[in-house]
Amino acid sequence: MKDLLGLMGKAKEMQAKMQAMQEEIAVMEASGQAGGGLVSVTLTGKFEMKALKIDPSLFKEDEVEILEDLILAAHNDAKAKVEQVVQEKTRELTAGLPMPPGMKLPF
Repeated sequence: MKDLLGLMGKAKEMQAKMQAMQEEIAVMEASGQAGGGLVSVTLTGKFEMKALKIDPSLFKEDEVEILEDLILAAHNDAKAKVEQVVQEKTRELTAGLPMPPGMKLPF
């Protein structure tokens, strides 16, 4: 019974830490770049695009497809950075906990 109470206490503590981590992630920002910095995208921790910067030299009619590709690449770069931070914070939070293989947090 003592172990069950201890486990329930740890679960409550973990829940509070998870909530704090989610709040921290929600306000963080990550920027991704493409084309050597000609296109830059800033995302929030919730993957919402907050900013898009495009170098004026890319505004040419015959280079629209290049610009579109660079925007996508910059967005994907920023998204990968957000995902990496989320994974690192989750790993820190769950360090030492017996988690089943393949279980990912946050749910």
